[in-house]
Amino acid sequence: MSNVRLEPGDTAPALDLPDDTGTVHRWKDHAGERVVLYVYHAAMTPGCTKQACDFRDSLDSLAAAGITVLGLSPDKPEKLAKFREHDALTFPLLSDPSREVLTAYGAYGEKQLYGKTVTGVIRSTFVVDVDAKGRPTIERAMYNVRATGHVAKLRKELGV
Repeated sequence: MSNVRLEPGDTAPALDLPDDTGTVHRWKDHAGERVVLYVYHAAMTPGCTKQACDFRDSLDSLAAAGITVLGLSPDKPEKLAKFREHDALTFPLLSDPSREVLTAYGAYGEKQLYGKTVTGVIRSTFVVDVDAKGRPTIERAMYNVRATGHVAKLRKELGV
């Protein structure tokens, strides 16, 4: 099983997922925005919590630069709602329990874990430029990112 790898300039795969409140997000809903779609393994795990809190703490500066943040994991909306409440997260957390969208982004598949090949979520971040008509284009695709320090690195790369 080879993983898809998106590249800058690619059309972003479709997005049609509910968030932790039940609101469905599609790219057309974010027309005219730059969106950071970050993929994490599981709500309320240490690394994922650190990363989510880093995004939460950077949200004002990202928003000031016209960037919207969306989290994405295979967790069900109910678990995501608990995660949002527990850590006072202030951005939507999208739910993909079927892993179809994760797979389309190359963020689910084979990976190395402690020297073994396993199948699972690949911590990834995508910067998507959504034009005025709602057409999404990959601006950046980063795979196998680290939970700690990633948001600071991303902000530096984006000049935020």
